[in-house]
Amino acid sequence: MTPFEPNGADLTGTAPSGLPELDDHLVAGSARRDFLGGLDPVWQAVPSSFYDGPFLGNGGLAASVRRPEGGTQLRIVLGDSRVRDHQEAGGPLWGGTRLPVGHLTLGTTGEVTGVDLRLSLHDAELTGTVTTTHGAVALTAFVHAGRDLLVVRCRPLDGGERVTWSFTPAPAVAPREVFYPEQRPAGLRDNPPAVLTPTADGGSCVQDLACGGRTETRWRTADGGGGSTLFCTVAHSATDATASRTAAGTLAEAGRTTAGRLTEEHRSWWHAYYAKSFLSVPDARLQGFYWIQLYKLACATRADRPVMATHGPWLEPTPWPAAWWNLNVQLEYWPLNAAGHPELDSLRTALENGGPGLLASTPEAYRADSLVLGRSSQDDLHSEPAGAPGQAEPLPETGNLTWALHTAWLAYRHTMDEAYLRDTVLPLLRRSVAYYLHFLTRDDEGVLHLPATYSPEYGTTADCNYDLALLHWGCRTLLDATARLGVQDPLAATWQHVLDRLTPPPQDPDEGLWIGRDLRLTSSHRHYSHLLWFHPLHQLDLTRPANRALLRRSVEHWLGLTGELQGYSFTGAASMYALLGDGGAALRQLDELLDSYVRPNTMYAETGPVVETPLSGAQSLHDMLLQSWGGVLRVFPAVPDDWADATVHDLVAEGAFRVSACRRGGVTRWIRVRSGAGEPCLVAPGRLGGPADVRALAGRPGPTAWSPRPDGLLEIALPAGAECLITAAGSTPDLTIAPVTTADTFRWGLPAAPGLT
Repeated sequence: MTPFEPNGADLTGTAPSGLPELDDHLVAGSARRDFLGGLDPVWQAVPSSFYDGPFLGNGGLAASVRRPEGGTQLRIVLGDSRVRDHQEAGGPLWGGTRLPVGHLTLGTTGEVTGVDLRLSLHDAELTGTVTTTHGAVALTAFVHAGRDLLVVRCRPLDGGERVTWSFTPAPAVAPREVFYPEQRPAGLRDNPPAVLTPTADGGSCVQDLACGGRTETRWRTADGGGGSTLFCTVAHSATDATASRTAAGTLAEAGRTTAGRLTEEHRSWWHAYYAKSFLSVPDARLQGFYWIQLYKLACATRADRPVMATHGPWLEPTPWPAAWWNLNVQLEYWPLNAAGHPELDSLRTALENGGPGLLASTPEAYRADSLVLGRSSQDDLHSEPAGAPGQAEPLPETGNLTWALHTAWLAYRHTMDEAYLRDTVLPLLRRSVAYYLHFLTRDDEGVLHLPATYSPEYGTTADCNYDLALLHWGCRTLLDATARLGVQDPLAATWQHVLDRLTPPPQDPDEGLWIGRDLRLTSSHRHYSHLLWFHPLHQLDLTRPANRALLRRSVEHWLGLTGELQGYSFTGAASMYALLGDGGAALRQLDELLDSYVRPNTMYAETGPVVETPLSGAQSLHDMLLQSWGGVLRVFPAVPDDWADATVHDLVAEGAFRVSACRRGGVTRWIRVRSGAGEPCLVAPGRLGGPADVRALAGRPGPTAWSPRPDGLLEIALPAGAECLITAAGSTPDLTIAPVTTADTFRWGLPAAPGLT
């Protein structure tokens, strides 16, 4: 056969002899189950809190398991992302706050003394035994993937144990009242007490709300198979009592469905979910952590559910009972993109439906052409009043909507869904940037400046880097988006003028980027708001040595001021080191996260549950294995030197590319790139071990041309639906998709207490 030369020759037929399709070992038999089973968290000691116990969920209904300190019985604490108040007083943190539901108690004859539990990631089911002073109970529990239904099967393992169920409602009180009672707003009405109604086989709990809404928890048990099965549901209605009808209907439908059918439906969803992408690294603890985050994401959100609150759907005691927009929401959604899970994108749903709330959040004088979002809101996007640049009150934290729209832009770039760009991202971004345009000023040299705005969690300053970076990104993206869509926008010249004349980021040669023109970074700061120019916005070109030096200097100065750093400080730092190609430093940041901040079940707390931090750790691992900013697919860009092996399969990159790659013995053996949208394809192949070759795979449409560039990138003409294989020239590698071997073993969860077997 004639070799495929990098001169534009055609290669649309079959691949060279001996070059088959990828061999995905994970689709055969029980391979995926076995792989994930090796990462299942286990509990051989009784969990006592949310932060060390098993958790379940379907994006709406959620549950967590523990025996509280001093307790004798096991509890299943219920939560639901849709359950909240709907009063106006006090805004999203008071009148609109998320509300707790209550807990089920597994009543056993004896006191709980031990557990042996396993959370199957593959099946999203908790199984095992609960040991008591009178015997033991076998238990299986799951929150159904597609129905608002908790299913718990219990079977006594000897004659001395019996099981009953009871429900204890949580008071429908704003969670912040426990932390800040002095802040309770005037006009906030108390919700009435819940009403419990037991029945012969279960019961119901009606929590009416002062606003006219209702939350109803309903449960029943059914005997059979030598044990009993609990079915429990939670339903919520905002301004009427229809929750009761919904809850009754859910349980009635469950009663008409066999247990086998319910289990099959549930498992089928989860098995399809995990099949969408894959990665494996030779670090057992980090690999397990990553896959638990993928599990956690699907427990915490779905596209048809509310935007994620800071605590996820598990509402434990917290002062943060809302969605936070100055970092938290953004970090929560980043991992969806590379992992290929747009079906979880409730941020998109919130933005598509949140226009009225955004308008209400915007100062009235600017509503004609602008939108802005305050720090926190519920899923309606009606935040507390947002501030204006140059004004002290309300606090002028003005970049939050623009940053959220960057996350939406990433979702677009990974799917290339032009309807989302045209109908949602572009119009919202246009109005978000327009808000900034009202306040820009010009100095004597024609340079544009921003009046004082607030850099999240640090201070107020003119030419705040948080806002300068977001404005720069916003103008550049508006020009890109309108060009892509063929839109002639009258503001295009203004956006270009801002790009041309906006003041450079305030900085100095020793400390790197400042907070803003009038404010240096002189004390410990957990937030990396001043570093958005680099991560995640990529507005400073890292192919320039001066910018690379600036990033490293800025990160090291930021991390060197200790005392206030928190878990997400280290995930942000990991991603920034990954941008520099420093995989060893990136891994050290993730190790610090896991060593010092993440709890035994991979949850995380800052006063209350804060779900974005561990989720962003998953994205940091993505950034070490695949980056795609700036139109370049960078494969294994920041793999630590001691990770000789790594595998990724069908990770999604910007441009709707799906990338699979295998690293063995410290060398990239092969890369498969599949184009989903026919976008320009530039690949940085990493360490191939020799000059590159680009070929088609057997039976697949392939590239029509390719050529190496002087900068080391491979430029490949890859039509939509086509694939190519990149290898070292002359090699015929093993195209197997399989986990890599880890030198160590690690299980998240709780090991047996010392001295116990």
